[in-house]
Order: sequence, then structure tokens, then C-alpha cells
Amino acid sequence: MQFNHFLTSYMPDPRIGSKQHFQNMINQSLLAEKLGYASVSIPEHHLVNLLMMPSPLQMSVKIASLTSKINIVTSVCVLPLHNMLTFAGEVAVADILTEGRLILGVGRGAFAWEMARLGTPKEQSKEKFKESLEVLQLLLSQENVSWQGKFYQFKPITIMPRPISNPVPIMIAAMDLSSIRDAASRGFHVQSTVLSGTKELLLKRANAFREGCRELGEKGKTLKLSMQRMAYAAKNEQDAKEKNKLAYEYYKRFDNMFTGPGKVDRGLIEPIPRNQSVEQLTENLLICTPSQLVDKLGAYQEAGIDEIIISASFGQSHNDLIESMYRIHDQVMPYFIKTGSRVA
Repeated sequence: MQFNHFLTSYMPDPRIGSKQHFQNMINQSLLAEKLGYASVSIPEHHLVNLLMMPSPLQMSVKIASLTSKINIVTSVCVLPLHNMLTFAGEVAVADILTEGRLILGVGRGAFAWEMARLGTPKEQSKEKFKESLEVLQLLLSQENVSWQGKFYQFKPITIMPRPISNPVPIMIAAMDLSSIRDAASRGFHVQSTVLSGTKELLLKRANAFREGCRELGEKGKTLKLSMQRMAYAAKNEQDAKEKNKLAYEYYKRFDNMFTGPGKVDRGLIEPIPRNQSVEQLTENLLICTPSQLVDKLGAYQEAGIDEIIISASFGQSHNDLIESMYRIHDQVMPYFIKTGSRVA
């Protein structure tokens, strides 16, 4: 099982300043390559201080310029917010400047508040995402492309420059089982998560992915299933307890955007009450000591997950985050190898 470091881009205190905030993310990327992570992932969100990254492709190019081998994943570019006629060219340039290390993660969007303010209500996002993805694939892979659809109508065009990857690898963010299976059956890598953290949900998602791969045939053997989870390798039990409390505060804001009313004041997401207790959240997350993290990740290996995407920032200090990365490298990663097997 491979490890992917997710650049969560959470800035609860704006006094840190945007320059230092993004430098911290760059430093995490450099360390991830040094420690043997397979990938780093970059979100796309706008107008808020959580998952704050309006331009993941720009960040991808910046990270690529400072690294040599680590893969760079957009996690995810929100296709309904972009015009595919220009976005395809931006992807091609990013593919060239990352020297083929870009994995284009795409999705339909998760925050209704954000989507509405950027001109694409979430109710329309599923339909627009489907058409946008089809158009994007054609523009990246073919020349003289024309299209007549609901959201796009254009005469034959060829995007320039052409990407160097053929094809540009695409990963789809999917939650429900039918979407996971459909994405795999169409030849896409898949990123998902299990917000409740139960083994049953994990197995269902993994099984749906494998079903889609089998439908695809031989090519399905090359596809990757990535699972994103909030994780932190704590110094000790007390540190884990303190960090789970911080994560609880993070999710008060995440819930506000994901399922809540979208209360935002000058870009800062306001916390809202949660139905779940700190203790219940602790059971669901992977914020624990390194030995406990090894045991919990064993379930992901057994389910056949190819890559764990570690969402590592939830309000702790940057130094604490860096120390956790080192502990994951020293005390967790040695128990796993690329094939997903654990070393006894």
C-alpha cells in the first residue's frame, strides 16, 4: 500500500499569513518526497479558509519544480467550475511542466455554498460534471474536436500545446458504490473516503471498485483505488487525545460547508454544533499512536486499498504535522510495501 500526503490547506488563524501558509505546504511536499511518499495531493476550494486552494494546477507546477520523482495529484479539480475549452490547455501545460507526474483528480464539487457563489448550483453539478469530463477527455486525447451538448457547443478545435502524457491519468472522486464501480469500469482511477470509518463501508467501496475493474478487463488491473482519511501519528496517548479535540473543531467547520448552512465571515468558516461527540469522532479517525495506526491501516490493506491519502492538517502546529510525517515514515510505513502486504 502506498502513502499519499494530502495538503489540507487549513488556515484557522489568518495571522500566519498566506505566504507562510503556502510555504508550509511546499515544505511538506519536499519532506514527503524525501520520506518516500508516493504522492502529494492538492485540493481545490475557493472563498474559504478550509481546503483553501483556488489553483491546484499552479501549485502542482510549483511542487514539481522543487521535486524530482513524487507524483502530484489534484484532489480534486472541480470540473463544473471550469470552462473545459481553457481548462484542457491548462492541464496540458501542467502535464508538461510536471514532466508527466500529474495525476488529474476530478470531481463534481462538495460545498453547496461555494458552488452557488461561483455560478454552478450543486443541483446542476452532476450533469455538468459528466459532460465536462467527456469534453475534457476528448480535448486532451484528440485533435479537431467538436461538440454539441447542453453545456458545451463548439466547432472543431485542437488544444495547444498538446500534453506529453498519453493519456493524462485521471482519477475520479466518488462516494456512492454505483459511481465507484462506474468510474472503474470506464478506466478511471478512483478516490473515495469512509467518513464513518467502518470496516463494512470500506469493504463495500473496495468491492465496488474491483467489480468495475473486472468489467473493464485487462486494463482494470492497472487502476488504483485511493482512500482518503484524516490521520496523525501521535507522540503518545495524551497527544492523540489533544489532537482529536482539534480535529473535532476542524469538523465543526467542515460540516458547516459539507452539509450545513454555509456560515462564513470574511472567508473564515464559522463552527457549528455537531451531533457526534469527540469520543465518537475519535473512533472514526486515524489520529492515534503509530502502533495503533499500523493496526488500523491493516484493515485498508486487507480490503485491497492501493493508496492511503493522509489528510494531515486539522489545526495543529506545522511542527507537530512535520513530526507526525517523520513518525509515519519511521514507525508505520515499514509495515507496508508497494503491493499492499504487511511485513511481519
